Amino acid sequence: MIMKWAATAAVAALALSLPATSAQAAEVRPAVVPQVVPIGVAVSALQLATEDRTGYQRTSFKHWNSGANAADGCNTRMEVLLAEAVQAPEIGPGCTLIGGAWWSYYDGVLTNEARAFDIDHMVPLAEAWDSGASAWTAARREAYANDQGQPASLVAVTARSNRSKSDQDPAEWLPPSGSEEVLCRYGAEWTATKLRWGLAVDELERARLLDIAAGCGGTDVEFTPAP
Repeated sequence: MIMKWAATAAVAALALSLPATSAQAAEVRPAVVPQVVPIGVAVSALQLATEDRTGYQRTSFKHWNSGANAADGCNTRMEVLLAEAVQAPEIGPGCTLIGGAWWSYYDGVLTNEARAFDIDHMVPLAEAWDSGASAWTAARREAYANDQGQPASLVAVTARSNRSKSDQDPAEWLPPSGSEEVLCRYGAEWTATKLRWGLAVDELERARLLDIAAGCGGTDVEFTPAP
């Protein structure tokens, strides 16, 4: 009974810190405070809603823009590659990357070719639209599509794994690596991204995330509500 009360209280406290939903757009947003919570509590805090793709166009999410540092000459894609390099490359004219190495945790592939990797939106743009982004302004969708405020939002992975994933949620696609470590990381990062941006989940998606959480004891979800 005590454990059940504690979990309920944790969900309630977490809900107070989440980004405003579209219905709350006119209200004052809560203070941006980093959150670290157990994965099961985090998944339980996600809003449940039916998805709707009406009106979706990929061009509704402007990317890649000039990135987090407009003065560095690198767009968002290149900045993510620089941030995620396991061996730092040299930066040439026009933000060309020379050398370096990257690791795709989805499928366990190491490469020395930056162009061989895609930058994956952890929660795909179409999925974000379905889950609440359809109600956002164009500026907020651009901020989402280029989000470097939280490492989990954008991830450098092989083009093959990114295109296999496409716009699917965890009920439909999971990283082919299949290891427990990768599964727990993916479930936590997906949940963190949805919490950061106040995006909802559908029933099958929530059920799959809860299944993942059940096998990932000790895994925390770290997120900061988007400003």
